[in-house]
Amino acid sequence: MKLRIKGNSIRVRLSKPEVEELVSGSLLQDSTNFGNNSFGYAVQPVKNGEFLTAGYDKNIITLYVPEALLKEWSTNSVVGFKSKMPLENSGDLHLLLEKDFKCLDETIDDQSDLYDNPTKTC
Repeated sequence: MKLRIKGNSIRVRLSKPEVEELVSGSLLQDSTNFGNNSFGYAVQPVKNGEFLTAGYDKNIITLYVPEALLKEWSTNSVVGFKSKMPLENSGDLHLLLEKDFKCLDETIDDQSDLYDNPTKTC
């Protein structure tokens, strides 16, 4: 699971096995350890809703994904889902959940569990 945060946007990319786990109803979670503290992030399927939502509690960001969006996601060509979550104070939190594609340029990272890039060339 890859997490990108910039301003009021959160973007999560998932490998093939992670998409399959999520579609099966499993919670995905990971963390970064800072010694005495850790920062966690998770993606959790939820029964109700139509849009992605998110929460932040006890140093964990959780992206909530309605199960209706996940149906057949592991086998179809849908790249991902996005939504704008209105905030109480004003403004929106932009949320994006995507399948992770193999890089088109040279990389030393193992990409064997990523989706084939539909672009194929730069």
